[in-house]
Amino acid sequence: MAALVERCSGCSGGGGGFPGCPRTVKPRWLLVVVLFSVASLPTVTALVEGLYCGTEVCYDVLGVTRESTKAEIARAYRQLARRYHPDRFRAEEPGLEGETQESAKKKFLLIATAYETLKDEDTRRDYDYMLDHPEEYYQHYYAYYRRQLTPKVDVRIVILVTICAISIFQYYSWHSSYNEAINYLVTVPKYRIQATEIAKQQGLLNRTKEKGKNRRSKEEIREQEEEVIRDIIKNKIDIKGGYQKPNLSDILLCQIVLFPYYLTNYVAWYISWVYRFTICREQYGDEEKLYIIRRYMKMSQSQFDSLDENTRQSFLERQLWIKENYEVYRKEQEEEMKVKMATDPRMKRYRRWMRNEGPGRLTFIDD
Repeated sequence: MAALVERCSGCSGGGGGFPGCPRTVKPRWLLVVVLFSVASLPTVTALVEGLYCGTEVCYDVLGVTRESTKAEIARAYRQLARRYHPDRFRAEEPGLEGETQESAKKKFLLIATAYETLKDEDTRRDYDYMLDHPEEYYQHYYAYYRRQLTPKVDVRIVILVTICAISIFQYYSWHSSYNEAINYLVTVPKYRIQATEIAKQQGLLNRTKEKGKNRRSKEEIREQEEEVIRDIIKNKIDIKGGYQKPNLSDILLCQIVLFPYYLTNYVAWYISWVYRFTICREQYGDEEKLYIIRRYMKMSQSQFDSLDENTRQSFLERQLWIKENYEVYRKEQEEEMKVKMATDPRMKRYRRWMRNEGPGRLTFIDD
């Protein structure tokens, strides 16, 4: 800068100078502008509106320091809450001059926010980190809203309660379906007659003459007989499919608990299957043959068990565990279904309706 000044003084005479001579005014003004711009930049501050206590320091709001213990913070909060609580606020108390009900309410909310921030160790640690590192805006916003939006209840407890609720509803639904099936079977004459004969053979329906106070009415005797018949049908008939007797091991909670056991059994069964029938080339037994047939038919175990014994025996006689035989059987079933649909009166009416009217057509019927 001194060299520039000397050069200008040497090159200029009086009030003027040569055109090639630089002037010292521009560098000085440039330095002033830069300093003013830096001074006018907003200072980095950790107190952001909307986070924790906003532009107030939570420690200052409660009148404690960063070294205060949790007990000291709680004591300071209780003292301030007694003064500024809307239900206990008295403007005439010493130290509350100029305070109104509305300002006391805002003050109390700020005190409560400060206490909620400092009473929890994790939240207090995040808040102290924000005070020490005010430049990390996004990290502070993330830490604050992560704690605000995170459920207060343990997610594992929520999942467990949900699974238990689903399991209870599942068992109740199955039990209701099973009772509906039993109530229907009691009204079927075929099963009712068989159950009555079994009850007579077991001496459950032998009416003894009753005298005195122990004598029952006809309604009571009829209700008892109905209960006996119902119990016999319930114990003798094995219902399959969606109306089968509910089993606790089939509900969702037990399935989840027993999943490792089922998985171990399946892996052991699969290894045994591969070893016996792929490596050692053993012949299939009836159980294995029925399993392969069920897989070809894409039926669940309960659906396959609901088939009568004669039907399953016919599957074995036709050797449907062989892929080629099953394809022939499947085509026969499809052709049989086509013939049945072609000769069924209901299907004829449906095709006639589709041909004459069909869906989406507007028709006017004269009354």
